[in-house]
Formats: sequence, C-alpha cells, structure tokens
Amino acid sequence: MHVIALVLALAAPATATAHQDTTALDKAVAAFAGKSIGEDGGPRAAIDPRLRLKQCSTVALSWRTDAHDAVVVSCAAPEWRLFVPIRMPAGATVVTRPGGAAAAPAAMAEKVIKRGDPLVIEAGSDGFSITREGIAMADAAEGQRLMVRIDGGKMPVQAVAVAAGRATLPGWVE
Repeated sequence: MHVIALVLALAAPATATAHQDTTALDKAVAAFAGKSIGEDGGPRAAIDPRLRLKQCSTVALSWRTDAHDAVVVSCAAPEWRLFVPIRMPAGATVVTRPGGAAAAPAAMAEKVIKRGDPLVIEAGSDGFSITREGIAMADAAEGQRLMVRIDGGKMPVQAVAVAAGRATLPGWVE
C-alpha cells in the first residue's frame, strides 16, 4: 500500500485541556485531502466533537488506501487512531480487494452482499482455516469492506465481501 504521510504539529488550545481539539483535526484533514468538509474529495463530515481523545502534540495523517477513500489520523503518544471517510463523487464506489490492495473508484459495482444477509466469514491458509457466522450490517460489492455482526459477539468485525454470503477478514487472501 502506497502511503503518503504528512505530520502536522497541532498547537494546544489556549485553555489547558486533556482532550484533542477535533476542530483542529478537521482543518488538518481538509488541508491534507485538499478539499473542505462535504465536498467531493474532502471529508464526508466533521469529526465528532464528543470524542475525548487524549491531547497529542504531533498528529500523523496518511491515506488509508491508494483509492484515497479515508484519511488515517493517528497519534503515537498517547496512542490513538481515527479513520475519516472521504466523500466520493456521486455514483462512485471504492473497491478494495482481499489482501488490502485497493482499486481505483469504480462505477456502481453490483452488490453481492446486502444489509441483513447471513454471512460466513472465512480466514485461513494452508493447514489453517477458521469460519464464523454473522449478519451483514451494510451492502457491499465484491472486494468492498463492510461491518459484520458476529453471532454471540459484542462488537462487529470488519470483513471484505468475496461473494454472496461469503466474506473474509482484511489481509487474508482466498
């Protein structure tokens, strides 16, 4: 994955606070993307101001994938990371292939998984295989990421659509 990194020093607000200023993060992400919040190619929305991230003196920004579908905002100390989705032009979708390789935004790809569909998430390699059943929390075309609610699990997991009713964990190749 080709990553473009930009490190910005974000000044602490005038009033001492133990939390990161999300407005400053919004400005940094918009500057990194080159577009304002809500514009095509810019952040979809502002970072939720209710987040209580610990103050960070140096924030790193990078693209999540070569498709420029999200900006990763991270701090090394204290350790935290955010993913800020980028607004894609109308009718475009971002397709990622199993293994994390990204493809350029494509025209409306056919959805192989629909929200509410039962799924089997598979991961493995030679001599090792694991599967879990779950429910799709969003529509996804082949190669797109989606969240899946696992039976009996507390938190949903991220998966990559492989085919109707099948997904894999990001980073695992079929």
